Amino acid sequence: MNRLDVVAVIPARYQSSRFPGKPLAKIHGVPMVLLVFERAAKAVSAPQVLVATDDDRIAAVCAQAGVRVVMTPSNCPTGTDRICEAVRGLDARVIVNVQGDEPLVQPAAIQAVIEAKLKNPGAVINAMSRITDVEDARNPNVPKPVVNERGDLVYMSRAPIPFVKDNRFPAEYYRQVCIYAFDKEQLSAFGARKNKSRLEGPEDIEILRFLDIGIPVKMIEVEASSIAVDKPEDLARVEAMLTGGF
Repeated sequence: MNRLDVVAVIPARYQSSRFPGKPLAKIHGVPMVLLVFERAAKAVSAPQVLVATDDDRIAAVCAQAGVRVVMTPSNCPTGTDRICEAVRGLDARVIVNVQGDEPLVQPAAIQAVIEAKLKNPGAVINAMSRITDVEDARNPNVPKPVVNERGDLVYMSRAPIPFVKDNRFPAEYYRQVCIYAFDKEQLSAFGARKNKSRLEGPEDIEILRFLDIGIPVKMIEVEASSIAVDKPEDLARVEAMLTGGF
């Protein structure tokens, strides 16, 4: 049994309908999964970060770089299900999901999610950042959380919500930043559902499964900085930001 207070897990699968082989796509010559690892290691420490994958090619690249790898089943429906499989042998106080397709994720944002989890042990924590470009609000690849005045997640959608009926009450739009923190019990409850839940399925947004099974999700705002790589064209945007010193 390996006991660590915090474990950051990067789920990485090779097969992707929009971008096969995405974790190994190179950004300035470095596989994307390793860039995410480097950022996560700055938030915690390298021994507390592991990659969860079902693909030997990803595992080989990580092992060669000295990154801890856990092999998981190939039929995990989401990254969080993959993490549930990966941490069965670990005893950690906080488990952090750091998505493998956000190579610009900020270490400070990961730390903020961890701190929020320690202060709110009964809730799952997810990050979000303010949307300033109206096109992002309309983009179905950008999940948009709706949060109440207490910071609780009410719903999350790929549609531009909330709808503004009365301009006296303008809406603020946020994008999900795919950093989640949960404890082992919450993660186990998530993984016990072998199929996507009622809210999760139509939107294909895994955080909604926690709402369906009755576990509250608290959203925290972080700096708008991360770009999710959903398709090959997104790599150029990431490279441009890195070239600019991001």
